[in-house]
Amino acid sequence: MKPLPKSDQALVVRTDFSDDTAWTSVVSAIKRPVDGFFAYVDFVDDSAFGGLTVEQLVALRDGLSKSYVIVADAVTMSAPEPSLLVVDLFEEPGRTFRAVPSAIQSIENNLSIANMDFWEFADNVDADGVFRDFK
Repeated sequence: MKPLPKSDQALVVRTDFSDDTAWTSVVSAIKRPVDGFFAYVDFVDDSAFGGLTVEQLVALRDGLSKSYVIVADAVTMSAPEPSLLVVDLFEEPGRTFRAVPSAIQSIENNLSIANMDFWEFADNVDADGVFRDFK
């Protein structure tokens, strides 16, 4: 299996290639600043990662500088409200939660400076399992 690219930033890995327009929209939404803050991420748009599972992503964690990866999967591309899968790679490998694109900035910024932990986001999802913001 091809290794994930090395980066000092969080990775947003595209694993579903069914809708290029949806992908473009998600990328734009993540790049949009929220309250003046940006998500510092690198986008991985490589069909070699098509269909990767959470288990496979955890297995590919060696060499990554971040303790999590963000995934644009089939749900991201097809749901009426796109959400990305956020995967814990180190503390509780394989633990996941979903987040709307506009929440990625808060997640990335806070996890990157160790201001918050993965579980603080994962434990604050809405009833549908999606993190939108702290209430």
